[in-house]
Amino acid sequence: MSTENLFNTEALKKLKELATSIDFTMLATDLKHSPIDAIPMSTKKVDDAGNIWFLSGTDSDHNANIQKDPEAQLFYAKPSDMEFLSVYGSVSITKDRAILEDLYGKSDDAWFDGINDPNLTAIKFVPKTAQYWDSKSNKFVSLLKMAYSSVTGDETDLGETGSLKV
Repeated sequence: MSTENLFNTEALKKLKELATSIDFTMLATDLKHSPIDAIPMSTKKVDDAGNIWFLSGTDSDHNANIQKDPEAQLFYAKPSDMEFLSVYGSVSITKDRAILEDLYGKSDDAWFDGINDPNLTAIKFVPKTAQYWDSKSNKFVSLLKMAYSSVTGDETDLGETGSLKV
């Protein structure tokens, strides 16, 4: 696996590509306490500045954790495509109507009573650092490459890994 650390525009592009293609992430909050509090979240949007947006309930444990400590970690994983992304950053909560309308979709009705639900909030995740692993192939192709490498002793490009500085 080759290492490719990315910066600025290229890092932002890679972050957006992986976060949107994987979609679901584990949002970890209350990082200073063990065990950390982690909950699955669906990525609603990655904006042009690299901020990652989610919808959440005002009364949720993770919103309460964010109020105490704005540091958080995201863990994205798509094993079928051998894509992984870990992002550390800070989070804030907003009830800005324009943002909620931009992020809210019909599928969110499963969690909220529509766009006017008083419990509806948006979480803005601002990345500080990230680490990614991307095989550029699906799991089957990656396994074949690993098998080939183990039999022949030849190095095979299994993809790339690196840090993202946005």
